[in-house]
Amino acid sequence: MHFNLSQNSDFILLLIPQSFFFTFLLGLFIFSFIVQLVYWCFLFSKLINFKAPPKSTQIESRNEKPVSIIICARNEAENLEKNLPRILNQNYRSFEVVVVNDNSEDTTYDILLKYEKIYSNLQVINLKTKPLGVVGKKFPLKIGIESSKYATLLLTDADCCPSSSEWLFCMQSRITDTTKIVLGYGPYTTYPTLLNRFIRFETVYTAIQYFSFALAKLPYMGVGRNLAYQKELFTESSGFERHKHIASGDDDLFINEVANGANVNIVLEKESFVYSEPKMTWRDYYRQKTRHLSTATSYQLKHQILLGLLSASHFLFYVTGITLYVLGFNIMFGTLFGIRYIVLVYYYGKILKRFQEKRLLLWIPILDFMYILYYITFTPILFFRKTIQWK
Repeated sequence: MHFNLSQNSDFILLLIPQSFFFTFLLGLFIFSFIVQLVYWCFLFSKLINFKAPPKSTQIESRNEKPVSIIICARNEAENLEKNLPRILNQNYRSFEVVVVNDNSEDTTYDILLKYEKIYSNLQVINLKTKPLGVVGKKFPLKIGIESSKYATLLLTDADCCPSSSEWLFCMQSRITDTTKIVLGYGPYTTYPTLLNRFIRFETVYTAIQYFSFALAKLPYMGVGRNLAYQKELFTESSGFERHKHIASGDDDLFINEVANGANVNIVLEKESFVYSEPKMTWRDYYRQKTRHLSTATSYQLKHQILLGLLSASHFLFYVTGITLYVLGFNIMFGTLFGIRYIVLVYYYGKILKRFQEKRLLLWIPILDFMYILYYITFTPILFFRKTIQWK
């Protein structure tokens, strides 16, 4: 069957019965457009409207609870040499840094011993073995948590560098009698490459989701590069026991299990950010994301549905829209694409400024479209997961 459609007939064609294929395709396009607008205008807008306590108020009521910073390190000598002093020299009265050396084969342990002689608040734990069948860093992290002295824990990685000496204060300041979990942001260092821009964009987009869901009382994950919670949550939930067979998930699966609408808050001050070095090749990035995404099918069902609907609507908007454009629905495609693009630019403009990533704004059209390739590449991992080591 052949259809000869003119550019000016789009809206007229909506009134004329077409084949099931075209009706279904058009329906999917409009549905995905509506879903995308709902997520951006009603859910992600919460992130723009989030108001942090004034800095003057925080300073005046500077309540510094004792904190244990937990770091797991495996072959991280270079990163520890560079980042550990920044962590140990936080502007904070009472804290300890617990670093678990997980069977490193480089000079990680030597570096840690050097700093342990300098800093009295550094506790080094040297693991030489690991229980059989245990994968990932959950075991060393468990050891670090159990060895910590204080009730408030702050997690980060050896390759992370706090953006300021106020990082620790900012992260713990949101912990209260009712708020047991604080989600922080962990951006990546900027380099002038397409891969780097995509990594930073993907990091921003992921943060938009988990911050906005938390603000909507539907918290589902945090990132271990910058995450604080009360030690009692770990003890009462038996730690990582329920998902110990999965290499990743020491951050997102744990938070997915213990978080609820009443016990989570977020921190967005730039002083609270911790920066990491991004992967420099597409192959390394693929391996990293393969490990990270292997946990998604273990989220609570409601989170899987909401995140799946977001991803599906993003993917279908482009696939069905481009198909309709090729078939002649040019005005329909152009109108809805233009509306969505305006919405994206508006919200990304606000959010990127907050995340100190304003230079990404001009790249949003390209990076947003590239995310379709991201879905195609990584979706199979959700269904064909295998055990992956963390280092």
